[in-house]
Amino acid sequence: MTQTNPTVLARKFALPLFPFAIMLASCSASASGDSQPAVSAIAGATDAEIVGPFSVTAHGEFEEPWAAAFEPGTGRLFITEKPGNLKMFDPATGNIATVGGAPDVDYGGQGGLGDIAFAPDYETSKMVYMSWAEAGENNTRGAVVGRGTLNCLTATSCAVEDIAVIWRQGPKTTGRGHYSHRIRFSPNGQYLFVASGDRQKMAPAQDTSNTIGTIVRLNLDGSPAEKNPMADKGGATAEIWSYGHRNILGMDFDANGRLWEVEHGPAGGDELNLVKMGANYGWPAVSDGNHYNGDAIPDNATRPEFASSVITWTPVIAPGDMIFLDGDMFAEWKGTALIAGLQSKGLVHITVNGDDATESARYDFDARIRAVTEAPDGAIWVLEDGDGGRLLRLLPAGWDAEPQAGQ
Repeated sequence: MTQTNPTVLARKFALPLFPFAIMLASCSASASGDSQPAVSAIAGATDAEIVGPFSVTAHGEFEEPWAAAFEPGTGRLFITEKPGNLKMFDPATGNIATVGGAPDVDYGGQGGLGDIAFAPDYETSKMVYMSWAEAGENNTRGAVVGRGTLNCLTATSCAVEDIAVIWRQGPKTTGRGHYSHRIRFSPNGQYLFVASGDRQKMAPAQDTSNTIGTIVRLNLDGSPAEKNPMADKGGATAEIWSYGHRNILGMDFDANGRLWEVEHGPAGGDELNLVKMGANYGWPAVSDGNHYNGDAIPDNATRPEFASSVITWTPVIAPGDMIFLDGDMFAEWKGTALIAGLQSKGLVHITVNGDDATESARYDFDARIRAVTEAPDGAIWVLEDGDGGRLLRLLPAGWDAEPQAGQ
């Protein structure tokens, strides 16, 4: 396990990790006949600003944005807003439209509309998955995942139809924190992984009779997947893939098909974990942070029966999201990860080597970053947190975007 050293990282903070200047010079050298891939400018974008290795443009503001996903085949970006709105941004025009049919959500605290993902067979099924907070009886709440069919009558008029809940976090509890509800499909498209936070109740994360503080693996219809580690026990237990988690807000598969997640610690001790079938990650029995009242928690290393974190952070980065990059635009970064930092107010770059990982650099955006995703052309898009959070497109510094027709 690696514990970050803020003093060392501060010296790396504003420096590009890879030789972008050399790469860009090679891409633009007319003598060699090479040229950079075409990247279109977007109507309504702000002038580009340079942040570390990135050329950054802004493309509108949103009301507490939480997640974003590109629609396969169209390049349109769908964005969830925590109060319960679903928006669609079209990079071809710069237009932002509201999508109808978003589910009713329990909005408040950390709850509301959460993640969004397009089905692996979306181009034929038109199925879209979303997560959100749902109210229950007696002032209780829990995360749910639902799916529906996206129907677009025109390029600017879309609605999610026949949305239905396929999975519920259980049991519902009081409070409006630590839903997690991040969703990812397995690389083979057969399974849906859902992060289920500890709901600030702590102890249930060690109780495998419920799905609090777990990652569950489901079939695409929400039923428990076969060959889950406790499938023979039935009920909620049969859904569990791993447990002992606190508040997972980033989760993605690497190029080798392995699942990684990043979660909030308490006062210190944010974690990056390589998720393994049946593993117990120890919360709340262990953490490299302390309770908010100052009471100590045994460190991860003191209990070898629990799976060890790959990286822990104190001070925290407060992760908001995580992706592995696989595009060609940032070719030197293919196979590495970016974590959206809320407390750290930027992007954290992670290099993976086998089962190990290291923090390579941080890039300061002077704003809480809630979500990060990669476009089909390889550009990186991020969403700032909170009301008025901006949508930002990141290109390698020095790349020129080609104007759209009419600009």
